[in-house]
Amino acid sequence: MSLKDRFFSNVRGDLFGGLTAGVVALPLALGFGVASGLENGAAIGMYGAICVGVLAAIFGGTPSQISGPTGPMTVVVAGLAASLTGDPAWIFVMVTLSGLFQIAMGVLRLGQYINYVPYPVVSGFMSGIGVIVIVLQFGALLGHPPASGPVKALLGVPGYLEAINFSALGLGAGTVALIYALPLITKAVPGTLVGLIVMSTGSVMLGMDVPRIGMIPSGLPAIRLPEFDLDSFRMILVPSLVLAGVGAIDSLLTSLVADNVTKTRHDSDRELLGQGIGNTVAGLIGGLPGAGATMRTVVNVSSGGRSPLSGVVHGMLLLSLLLVFGPLAEQIPLSVLAGILFTVGIGIVDKRGLSHLRAVPRGDAFVMLTVLGLTVFVDLMWAVAAGMVAASLILMKRMADMDPAAHTPLSEAASRDFGRESKVPEEVLEGVYLVEVHGSLFFGNAGSLQRKLSGLSEAEAVVVDMGRVPYVDQSGAYVFADLLEHLTEHGTRVYIAGLQAEPSDLMHRLGFLPRLCSDDHLFDVIEQAIEQAEQDAHQQAPGAA
Repeated sequence: MSLKDRFFSNVRGDLFGGLTAGVVALPLALGFGVASGLENGAAIGMYGAICVGVLAAIFGGTPSQISGPTGPMTVVVAGLAASLTGDPAWIFVMVTLSGLFQIAMGVLRLGQYINYVPYPVVSGFMSGIGVIVIVLQFGALLGHPPASGPVKALLGVPGYLEAINFSALGLGAGTVALIYALPLITKAVPGTLVGLIVMSTGSVMLGMDVPRIGMIPSGLPAIRLPEFDLDSFRMILVPSLVLAGVGAIDSLLTSLVADNVTKTRHDSDRELLGQGIGNTVAGLIGGLPGAGATMRTVVNVSSGGRSPLSGVVHGMLLLSLLLVFGPLAEQIPLSVLAGILFTVGIGIVDKRGLSHLRAVPRGDAFVMLTVLGLTVFVDLMWAVAAGMVAASLILMKRMADMDPAAHTPLSEAASRDFGRESKVPEEVLEGVYLVEVHGSLFFGNAGSLQRKLSGLSEAEAVVVDMGRVPYVDQSGAYVFADLLEHLTEHGTRVYIAGLQAEPSDLMHRLGFLPRLCSDDHLFDVIEQAIEQAEQDAHQQAPGAA
């Protein structure tokens, strides 16, 4: 693809998308910077948002993605900053090293393995991050300094409640109310920006005595390199791997969201290279690390952004704000940023996954809750590692419990003649597709199924043969449901045949059936589904009686 096609094929949309995403990113960059617990946090957040936002857009593999400081990355940095002592510049060496690890991941083509992370692990991880973000902001909402970790924040709740700064609480609560209420009136202006401006301005005009961001260094950052020390390097080595892993997962999950919204395909390995370059440079200039940001990416796409130019525009807007409007940002109350991050934390929590806890298999529910608990109270990477091991063991147990001697009678197999002569003209059936799914549908192959079938939205009808699918886990059920929803939204008729008892029970308990495929489009055998699809195609054909 030429440089012009990559960056300048959608200039108008990318300008609007980048500007809108930049406006949304401003309060988040400031908020995450302060939440990191590092000195000059607001400026550090801005440096990271600008650096990662621009470089990841230029060198990454997800054209419409907006990158910058995120909840998961900030939580990791805050935890490590609280535990590491000595020269604070080593924190940024850790950020740079994490970027180099991400570049190595891209070179080694490890990005493809994001498709093998089970949904319960992703759900528990994201919900845990959301809980951490919410808990960490509770003290700031009440007018206290943010805690360095979720456990300390929970232990500090009694003290927070004994000394509430009601002015700070009012500002934070008002910010939350504006963020949720404004979209009911208009979606032309981001609620986060309105909440930031209105509440900050009101606090200054009324002379409220509340904790504020404080001084933000003006101008461009300088290179920050500490004097080399082998002990300090050893201390940051493992945390750098943790940060790189969290950033990779966070970015690639957002890439999958971007694919779903734009109906495109990202390049996972190239995306890791772009994120790695951005974080490497961010660490060198003392910026907060970043990753693909889901909310900002969706805002960009919904505003017309499609190419990397939108990410560059977003970063340039933040740079101009940093150079010109730094003194104004110093007056922003910490409770206003806490209110913004509070809503971000609620948005990160996987409400769909949690609402289905009683409906999904017990093993999937166990994995999700285990990962959530370990994420909040132990460590992010330990949580993901434990979740992957548990999910794999549960899957192996489920496979071992299946009857290895299951077979199809010869008479039934012989009747599966898909090449029989049809009474419907061939040209009528051009838009009707038959899809045969083989084997269990689980986290290991759900992503592959999604990629293969996502292009069928242009079809008039799709017949799905599930007769050889004995088992579906939560990941597989969600992917299959998303495909059904995607097809029906595009007017494609869907027919499902041979759905076995266990997958059928799970899909009904989750509410996907018959909501996404009515009972009259569910058949016991594939021949019935094909016959019905042929009849409907003939009736839908132009000139049909």
